[in-house]
Amino acid sequence: MRILVQRVKSGSVSIAGETVAGIGHGLVLLVGVAKGDNPDIALKLARKTANLRIFADEQGKLNLSVKDSGGEVLAVSQFTLYADTSRGNRPGFDPAAPPDQAEKLYEHYVQALIAEGLKVKTGVFQAHMLVNIENDGPVTILLEMHNS
Repeated sequence: MRILVQRVKSGSVSIAGETVAGIGHGLVLLVGVAKGDNPDIALKLARKTANLRIFADEQGKLNLSVKDSGGEVLAVSQFTLYADTSRGNRPGFDPAAPPDQAEKLYEHYVQALIAEGLKVKTGVFQAHMLVNIENDGPVTILLEMHNS
C-alpha cells in the first residue's frame, strides 16, 4: 500500500459538482493498494498514519499527530499511485490491485483509522472525483509498505 499523506487546512471531494465529503484542519490521504497487499499491511499503515507526528506543538515543533491536534481525515482511494511509467509515456497500472481487492483493503484501512479514534470521511470508490486540497506547509509524506 501507498498512502500519500498531506497535512491540510481543508480538503473536500466533489462528484458531478456536489460535495460528498469535506474536512477542516487535518489530513487528506490518497490511498493506493497494490497486488499482494493484505489486511495486516492496512492495519499497520493506519496506526502509522494516526500517530504520524506532523503537526506543530506550542513551540512550533512537529510533535503532534492528527489525533493530538484534533484534526479530521479525508481518505480517497487512488489507484494511480501505482502508475508504471517505465515503458513509454502512457502509464500502466498493472501493479495496482484489482478493484474488488483494492476496495476491501481501502475499507479495512478506513475502519482501522476509525478504530484509532479518528474522525474519517471518504471519497467514493471508483468514482471520478474532484479533490480539493489546501495543503498546509506544504507537508506531504509518502507512507509505503508491501508484503515481503
